[in-house]
Amino acid sequence: MLPERQSRYLELLSKPKRRKDVTSALSHFKHLDVRDAFQIPAASRLASGILALLKSKGAPDSCFVVSEAAEIDGKEVELGEALEFVFGRGIGTFLSCIPGRLAYFEDEDGNFLLERKST
Repeated sequence: MLPERQSRYLELLSKPKRRKDVTSALSHFKHLDVRDAFQIPAASRLASGILALLKSKGAPDSCFVVSEAAEIDGKEVELGEALEFVFGRGIGTFLSCIPGRLAYFEDEDGNFLLERKST
């Protein structure tokens, strides 16, 4: 997320009554920090390829999910299962693998690897 928006989003996400204000906007998310967002290489544009890509960058077996899909939002989920659930469905979702360093994001407009080299 854009640095100037992070604290506000974190505040809203921490409040159960306001969380939906954030998650409902994820399908066309406009505050992605493009400096840390990378298109998924064509060879990896399947859930299995994205899983392999994330694992090669140090992702653990599980991830924390922020999603417009209530079934998985706010939960720690096995990374492969989470990718299978959201991939290609255009569900606005962040899969946080290494907090602040490595994540996957998908919405109706595309999917991205989010990687910050330094924090």
